[in-house]
Amino acid sequence: MLLNFIYPNKCGICEKICDNFLCPNCKNNIEKLQFNKLKKFLIKPLDEHFYIFKYEGIIRKKIIDYKFNDKAFLSDFFTQIILKNKKVYCFIKKYDIIIPVPVHKKRKDQRGYNQTELISRKIVQNIDDLEYLNNCLVKTKNTKPQSKLKENDRKHNLIGAYKVNNDFKIKNKKILLLDDVYTTGSTANECSKALKEVGAKKVGILTIAKD
Repeated sequence: MLLNFIYPNKCGICEKICDNFLCPNCKNNIEKLQFNKLKKFLIKPLDEHFYIFKYEGIIRKKIIDYKFNDKAFLSDFFTQIILKNKKVYCFIKKYDIIIPVPVHKKRKDQRGYNQTELISRKIVQNIDDLEYLNNCLVKTKNTKPQSKLKENDRKHNLIGAYKVNNDFKIKNKKILLLDDVYTTGSTANECSKALKEVGAKKVGILTIAKD
């Protein structure tokens, strides 16, 4: 196709032109890095967390590039990693709705996109019976970036920062949050709390990596 000639596929790691989202060499290396860890929580509101990688090395670099360096095209790379992983795919299939962890409007305008929103949209295009809801869970406070705070400060930084619109869509549903990195769990727990308060049956989170 002419479009592929003008904008050829590039490997998400080495960025060399290739037929798929990863060249054979990088595909082999990435598969070795996949951690695929599921953690269940006895203390709510968050029920469970599944992450694919540890937040280090090339994965850390690619997430930073995607999130802060205007490389929105990497959404295809991360989406394919998720969809091609059978364990992750089966984890997602347990849920009714996927919701990207929201960023405040000011931060989204500065960045140009919400990185988890781009991935969520592409996931639902490839998984039947999974509903995507955007602008249902919203961040109402433009808080300080979690990455710049100490652990204790992170817990207090996000209190009351999220609210749910159209709560009738959430009631009795199993909700999957999507985020890039899980560190202390403060973001996931505050989002889960807001969703559980309006009647969500279950809330889990899928992240690309865990710090």
